Amino acid sequence: MDSFELNKIAGAVLGTLLFVMGLGFFSDAIFSRPAPKVAGYDLPAAAEGGHGGAQAATPPTSEPLPVLLASADPKRGETLVKPCATCHSFEKGGAAKVGPALYGVVNRPIASVGGFGYSDALKAKGGNWTFEALNEFIAAPANFAKGTKMAFGGEKDPKRRADIEAYLRSLADTPVPLPEAK
Repeated sequence: MDSFELNKIAGAVLGTLLFVMGLGFFSDAIFSRPAPKVAGYDLPAAAEGGHGGAQAATPPTSEPLPVLLASADPKRGETLVKPCATCHSFEKGGAAKVGPALYGVVNRPIASVGGFGYSDALKAKGGNWTFEALNEFIAAPANFAKGTKMAFGGEKDPKRRADIEAYLRSLADTPVPLPEAK
């Protein structure tokens, strides 16, 4: 084999490598997409100790719930419930999804949305969705009603729970008055 043949083979190999590399750059430019600002949703971890743990339903806070609610931000609460929209609707007259519609939930009787299949644990709870009951439920649904179908692990931060409750309060024709601090 003479040197000219060797040069042609080396040129073909190098040309092919250059073509493949150029094709990679070109396809990256065509199919690139911007990185998300936030990677997914920030979901709280599951309750420690599982469903049978002897954990308090609501972690202790330094401020009482009425004080937290008075300083809560419904707009921030609206952003915090975005993961909840997977299972719940927030519009007036919204249909039940995996979970019941949450429009007008504050002071509504617990397990009262017609046509939704609530767990026996939640049906047996009774009473209304007061701010205290919502706070307890959002903190740890499994501790609020043992055997609930809701798989959400709970929101441990009391200020975030207050923001969520302030947003849920705003979802009504006439929002329920905030409780007074004692």
